Amino acid sequence: MNSFILAARPKTLPAAIVPVWMGCVLTYDITGVWDMGLAIFTLMGAVFIQIGTNFFNDAIDADKGADTDARLGPVRATASGRLSRRAVYFSALVSLLLASVCGYFLIEARGWPILVIGVASLYFSYGYTGGPLPLAYKGLGEVFVILFFGLVAVNGTVFVQTGEWYCEVLYMAVAIGCLSAVLISVNNLRDVDEDRGNGKNTLAVKWGRRAAINLVRIITATPYVIAMLMHDLSWAMLVFLPSFVLGLFIIKRICSEVPGPQYNKYLAFAALQLILFAAAVHLVRIL
Repeated sequence: MNSFILAARPKTLPAAIVPVWMGCVLTYDITGVWDMGLAIFTLMGAVFIQIGTNFFNDAIDADKGADTDARLGPVRATASGRLSRRAVYFSALVSLLLASVCGYFLIEARGWPILVIGVASLYFSYGYTGGPLPLAYKGLGEVFVILFFGLVAVNGTVFVQTGEWYCEVLYMAVAIGCLSAVLISVNNLRDVDEDRGNGKNTLAVKWGRRAAINLVRIITATPYVIAMLMHDLSWAMLVFLPSFVLGLFIIKRICSEVPGPQYNKYLAFAALQLILFAAAVHLVRIL
């Protein structure tokens, strides 16, 4: 069981949970109501898709030789031999099946737009690392995360809740997507040497370390610029201070330290930054 939990990568789940959380917060801020039942199905669907993506990632990276003994990150279940490829692929398919069951109720509530989002999400669960255009191997990981974990997930959640699309949601969707992409960027900076040797052309591999760190600076700063533009610049900004300081700390450490196992800690801090930012939005918008 521990090996399956390892392959599911529970530390990545904030990237699936926070967009749904934000969508519900924004829904309540706009309409004054929200539907808990639809929120639960949305959350469960997002979590199962994330877990399925992680299972596929574990197995496909092992198939392609991308996870080696030189790996600085956590042990991978397939590459280490703790789980067979067949077991990991099967677990991925079960996760997507469970996500589809959750999606059925959302499609019943909101129709074909959710079907389109669902089909695309199911495909890219595999296509992130597999298929004819594996996004993670083509330097498109950050773009994918901003699009699907930000724009699609936050806007999609609001649409599930209300049946409407709201332009004002776009800004916070970009903010959440950017902070989610920080996780991918830190992960890729940690693995840049291993990825370069295995043909995994992440942005860190393509652009080099300095440009990749500059990208982290940009996608860390963008959400706080959005927050300043959308909220009062006095007391409200104090609520965002803890997550902002944490973001600055992450940038400082990755600038001053060469990639190593300590980057796993900074990856966890990036997930915490995302959670703290979402909590700040919740406080400012709801309380």
